Amino acid sequence: MLTHEDGNLSGLSVQEFVLVGFEGGLETQALLFAVFLGLYLVTVLGNLTMIVVITLDVRLHSPMYFFLKNLSFLDLCYSSVIAPKALTNFFSSTKIITFAGCASQFFFFSLLVTTEGFLLAVMAYDRFMAICNPLRYPVTMCPSACARLVLGTYCGGCLNSIIQTSLTFHLPYCGSNHINHFFCDVPPLLRIACANTALNELIMFGVCGMIIVGTTLVVLISYGYIMVTSLRMRSGTGRHKVFSTCGSHMTAVSLFYGTVFVMYAQPGAVESMEQGKVVSVFYTLVIPMLNPLIYSLRNKDVKEALRRLGRKHTLHQED
Repeated sequence: MLTHEDGNLSGLSVQEFVLVGFEGGLETQALLFAVFLGLYLVTVLGNLTMIVVITLDVRLHSPMYFFLKNLSFLDLCYSSVIAPKALTNFFSSTKIITFAGCASQFFFFSLLVTTEGFLLAVMAYDRFMAICNPLRYPVTMCPSACARLVLGTYCGGCLNSIIQTSLTFHLPYCGSNHINHFFCDVPPLLRIACANTALNELIMFGVCGMIIVGTTLVVLISYGYIMVTSLRMRSGTGRHKVFSTCGSHMTAVSLFYGTVFVMYAQPGAVESMEQGKVVSVFYTLVIPMLNPLIYSLRNKDVKEALRRLGRKHTLHQED
């Protein structure tokens, strides 16, 4: 396949793409590599720690922590779909990714990110049931119900991913094969397609908008009821615990939904690639890194579980 210097292909169907990434010389690329590597390592360490702590500590075997463990798993997975390839490209002379590799990366990224959006709504519903309907909570959120809810989030994520991937990668790519991004995503791919992408943009904004609005409504309604219930509590300790637990979740929700909305669910997102790269770094690496810190630093149960595991490890070493 002959590729011209400007990245245009001479009338042939694209078989591979070039991930342009970030502009800058060797020093800039080295700095970005260090930043990406640091964020990714903290993400892996933090989320693995959450998964291990929740799995090993029996006191954390409750619906809330079951969902939190799944959140950590999703954060770990979707950052791993993006970061390793991005890291290798910083010092690569070609920065090539195959058509199949690009489609696979986008499919799994879309699947995991959409699933996380649904899971955050499920976590809000779980807190609503625990605080507003405590007597029905053990039955409503039994282990089988929790498993079905998590399975449902993956089914929803898979459906959206299939729609977005099939529509995006059935477009003809016969012009430039240079993707102005550090991973395969819808907005930069639509820009290099040699066809009218108005329908694709409409579907992307429509589907992503419905998902974000729907899940946000679930979160807002759940926390509206939680707020009213907590204000009626006579115990100041109970009210503080509610605000502490729910505050962590609301912080995570605000960060995630806010950045995803800016990127996918508002007109003009496709046109602003440089801004899109910055936003993408935030939700592909920064948010997955922050989530374990948000939930562990503001959660007394998790901090106590970490101390118990630390003491057990120390005693084991002494023996």
